[in-house]
Amino acid sequence: MSDHKAVNKPVRKKDAMALVTGKPVYCDDLAPKDCLIIKLLRSPHPHALIEEIDTSVAERVPGIEAIYTYKDVPDNRFTNAGQTYPEASPYDRLILENRVRYVGDPVAIVAGENEKAAEKALKLIKVKYKVLEPILDFRQAKDNDILIHPEDNWRSLCPVGADNKRNLCAHEVSENGDLEKAFSKCDAIVEETYHTQANQQAMMETFRAYATKDVYNRLTIVSATQVTFHVRRIVATALGIPKTDVRVIKPRIGGGFGAKQTAVMEVYPAFVTYMTGKNSKLVYTREETQTASSPRHEMEIKLKIGATKEGIIKALEMYTLSNTGAYGEHGPTTVGLSGHKALALYSRADAYRFVYDVVYSNVMAAGAYRGYGATQGMFAVESAIDELAHKLDMDPTKLREINITKEGDLMPAYYNETANSCALDRCMERVKKMIDWDSKYPAKDMGNGKIRSVGLALAMQGSCISNLDVGSVALKVNDDGFYSLMIGASDMGTGCDTILAQMAADCMCCDVDDIVVQGVDTDSSPYDSGSYASSTTYITGMAVVKTCAALTEKIKKYGALLMGCDEKDVDFNGKEVYRLSCDEKMSLKDIANSSMCNSSNALYASEGHASPISPPPFMAGAVEIEVDTETGKVELIDYKAVVDCGTVINPNLARVQTEGGIGQGIGMALYEDINYNEKGVTRSNSLMQYKIPTRQDICPVQVEFESSYEPTGPFGAKSIGEIVINTPPPAIANAVYNAVGVRIRELPITAEKVYKGIKDED
Repeated sequence: MSDHKAVNKPVRKKDAMALVTGKPVYCDDLAPKDCLIIKLLRSPHPHALIEEIDTSVAERVPGIEAIYTYKDVPDNRFTNAGQTYPEASPYDRLILENRVRYVGDPVAIVAGENEKAAEKALKLIKVKYKVLEPILDFRQAKDNDILIHPEDNWRSLCPVGADNKRNLCAHEVSENGDLEKAFSKCDAIVEETYHTQANQQAMMETFRAYATKDVYNRLTIVSATQVTFHVRRIVATALGIPKTDVRVIKPRIGGGFGAKQTAVMEVYPAFVTYMTGKNSKLVYTREETQTASSPRHEMEIKLKIGATKEGIIKALEMYTLSNTGAYGEHGPTTVGLSGHKALALYSRADAYRFVYDVVYSNVMAAGAYRGYGATQGMFAVESAIDELAHKLDMDPTKLREINITKEGDLMPAYYNETANSCALDRCMERVKKMIDWDSKYPAKDMGNGKIRSVGLALAMQGSCISNLDVGSVALKVNDDGFYSLMIGASDMGTGCDTILAQMAADCMCCDVDDIVVQGVDTDSSPYDSGSYASSTTYITGMAVVKTCAALTEKIKKYGALLMGCDEKDVDFNGKEVYRLSCDEKMSLKDIANSSMCNSSNALYASEGHASPISPPPFMAGAVEIEVDTETGKVELIDYKAVVDCGTVINPNLARVQTEGGIGQGIGMALYEDINYNEKGVTRSNSLMQYKIPTRQDICPVQVEFESSYEPTGPFGAKSIGEIVINTPPPAIANAVYNAVGVRIRELPITAEKVYKGIKDED
């Protein structure tokens, strides 16, 4: 065996130097200079029919190549959700339609030689609307007389309980045990409603893509996307063309966080280039990214939890109402996580019931955002657990210690999976010591109207979509014995290219620098579902392990052939194939070069991987805050976190993932607020109005890892990408209650809400 060990080491990201030296690596850096510039005319109404649209004046603007309306596009319904076919999300979109369903819904596509011409033409398009009554409150959407999708060719490909004639995007009931009997044994019951807003991912790089025709007249789309292969299907379906005519390439991505798991805008440059044969490009402004994108689903969660006086939780009941907005992208799939992942933290209960409805409304369509529904569910469940502890006059960490899922437990709410690897109890114990819980709980009066307190929350997530996600890689030996690793998973800045190379390096007993990583190209990369559902390390990582094993066997077999012996008589140590019975050996360099001359042996392997289970990572987060009772302002003092993600593949990348996720969770808890006026216009149309925390708004964050070993994961690893966002909202809400006795059940936790709560208490 070799001395090379890359896994569990802080290996520098493969693309680090290119990024810090400002190399042209992002989508807009690479676009041809002669691209037609695309602009979209957007609806000023939340719900309307287009009666007339006149583009004649706009078309005469010098430099305008083409203007398209609903009359010019194919009548093919599709979904923008980047999900495996058949998608659970309904086919409810057209490229353009004569019905607009939210303020910002595209009405016309303008393609001009430059931005100035396109902008001028936008202003000259005349549209006559028949304004319809909108549904702006999602609580009123189900079975409303106003139908958001009355069209006859709306369709749902999967049985998710969708019914467009009821404004329903999904509905389901799941349960285990006798709920009524379990509640009858309870001495204390909490029954409350929690509300989380939509949140914007606010990634630095806005949505963007460009399209070209290649020398074979095939449509090529270069897009900042997390779901390269799914974009190919979405574009082909929308345009009504064979998938063989579409190629998609992913360059570097300047952040995604789930936003780019939805094909928010790729279809527009694809359509323009398909129609004109010319290069075209669409780059969303920040305003468009804020107002016509794919934010987190707004959810209202009704929760009922009961326990005995000893603190044994007997029953959990949840109803989630999720707002998918104007279109159903990710609607049926996000909502399940709100219950299946949050309720499963307490899987020792006798019974649970989880019911959900996902409804259409006339606001911008929601989509995927890190945590994907679990984040909303954790806020409700982890807030309610604290409320239950206070009813029982018990330390909330003690209530959790008694009830949390432990290694080996069956988790009925989590699809009846077993927790093969679970260090949640150790995570909580460790985070309590890190924050000094026992001496700080519940609060200390600092004088001067300031009160300090602590709060804690737990979380779990998943490591893929079980029985669905696919990861594949290919590995080939090149001249002199270095390797090319071709992957289909989209690195969106998280470093998956690097950690997959680390795994390959350990499997092949070589240096990480000997592994050259290729980005995603649907023509040449092995198929991968994409970078979402926290699946890359766990699923694609196992594909790497399997591919390396297959390639090692080929290297040994060819080395044995060259040495004239049986392959059972040789082994491979990363540098050479050597005979076990004598000193004879042959270097990888010689084997590689020999395979490229008069040889029928291709030193190339490709393997795929899917999993029947999705092992959850676990996490405990604890916060210390200071509340000013004169103003209600909440100031963060300290945040501690301990994560169980199995074996940590790259500690540096895992730590920055965790710190970034905690920062986003803090934003969701304290600052971020998407709301609409009575005309359906969002006020949060820029980063001046939509406040995300800066480094100065985030307190010191300390992250540690509690090791477990997941037997089904590569090197014992589980995921880390999403779980890290889930603890701040409930932990901060719990700390606010511990400080001033005010329970905030609707995010964000603003000074006004806290101050009003203090005054109401008085």
